[in-house]
Amino acid sequence: MPRLRRPPRIRPLLPVLLCALLAGCGPGLAGGADTAERDVRRAVADWSRQTPDALAGIPFADRVYEVASVRRDGERALVRARLRYRLAGYDTAPEESAREIEAVRRDGTWRVSADGPAPGALPQLWDQGAVSVAAGTHSLVLGGAGQSTATLEEIAAEADRAVPAATAAWPGPWAGRVVVLVPGSLDAMARLLGRPADAYRGLGAVTTGRVGEGPAPADRVVVNPEGYAGLGAEGRRIILAHEVTHVATRTATAAATPLWLSEGFADWAAYRGASTSPAQAAPALARAVRRGALPGQLPGTEDFAFGGDPEAAARAYEGAWLACRLIAAKWGEKALVDLYARAGREPLETALRETLGVDRAGLTEAWRDSLREELR
Repeated sequence: MPRLRRPPRIRPLLPVLLCALLAGCGPGLAGGADTAERDVRRAVADWSRQTPDALAGIPFADRVYEVASVRRDGERALVRARLRYRLAGYDTAPEESAREIEAVRRDGTWRVSADGPAPGALPQLWDQGAVSVAAGTHSLVLGGAGQSTATLEEIAAEADRAVPAATAAWPGPWAGRVVVLVPGSLDAMARLLGRPADAYRGLGAVTTGRVGEGPAPADRVVVNPEGYAGLGAEGRRIILAHEVTHVATRTATAAATPLWLSEGFADWAAYRGASTSPAQAAPALARAVRRGALPGQLPGTEDFAFGGDPEAAARAYEGAWLACRLIAAKWGEKALVDLYARAGREPLETALRETLGVDRAGLTEAWRDSLREELR
């Protein structure tokens, strides 16, 4: 999560808008109905080439609407479409969004009057108001309504420090750049991600994106503006380096990757090279160990749940970090990286034997011994 290259700056960037309208979206319509649908599709195409105020400055590499259906009711039409877009210089695979577009006919001409998320679909940041942009050396920060230029520039600078930190920890291939979204509030963040606000309360940031092999996904680090603002300088450095590491390791991460390994590796990358002691960085786990509650197993998936017991979640993250820290110290940083890469494509027991020469029980015992030693 460390070197500032150069100060970022707010810059206006004109989006490139492209609309692909697919023909034949259902049973064929004859005569005037056919003509009306073509006119509605043409109106969507014409509108898509414009630059709505809320999108001004967002550097789209492409922005494609694929029309799925047109439902007309007199002088009004509802269009269901799938939006696919990429941000120039950042996305190698498109972000997708189901959209509902409204068109109206006035004086014989169809025009788009509204565009928003389809029912049940998540909104895009610009659905919540005008978006501001700050560009760093390795980062693009998009701010929601109400975010200040100064805040976005500070986050871009911190993200620029986080990218080299993630690269130093993870030598595997990745883009070496990151997109950060900063919604206007915690509630706006919750709506953007489709979960209750309480699930993110107290968190500094989260990462979205698909896992597994294939084209690099359109990862996003989403900052909780309230949680992030409550952190000190070191906390902000740690949280962004942690989340950027998730972006770096995304294509090596799979559903089979244990959460203790993915979360622990991200924290290990964030604390790597820092002078913070285990007791300082793992206070919740240290308290548990000192009262005799030494964990019996490595943290399970359920231990990392959002919105649960914050003390238990803290112990899970801290224990995961200390497990990865132990692996790097005892078996070497390369072994830790190799374990991460293997754990996403083969059983954990196999990955452990091939990289560390121990099974899960052996690693767990070594980890518990290290907790007794370092947190007593």
